[in-house]
Amino acid sequence: MPITKSDLIEQLSERLKLPKGKAEFVVNTIFESMEQALRDGERIEIRGFGSFEVREYKAYEGRNPRTGEPVHVRPKRLPFFKVGKELKERVNKSFERTGSGATPSSAAAASGAGTDSGW
Repeated sequence: MPITKSDLIEQLSERLKLPKGKAEFVVNTIFESMEQALRDGERIEIRGFGSFEVREYKAYEGRNPRTGEPVHVRPKRLPFFKVGKELKERVNKSFERTGSGATPSSAAAASGAGTDSGW
């Protein structure tokens, strides 16, 4: 089950004994600051966690998978997340301790593969 923004607000509120309104303000401020930095073309680096950056993709001619018709795909800028070494190690260590039955996709996620997040 994914952790949602509401879950983050709830945890922050409980840990710091903040009213939910203030916790929501803090979480929103962090996300808005990160979003603005990415819009401005800045890289976000959170030591021990990972980094976010914007990658630019050129326009290309794709194909509609149903009809096979050529489709023009416009150039775009997408956020990209690269997991940090410490987080990767902590995730793998907890995985090794629990011995939980991992699927190939969860093992790939834990190793840092496929971390392209388009949020």
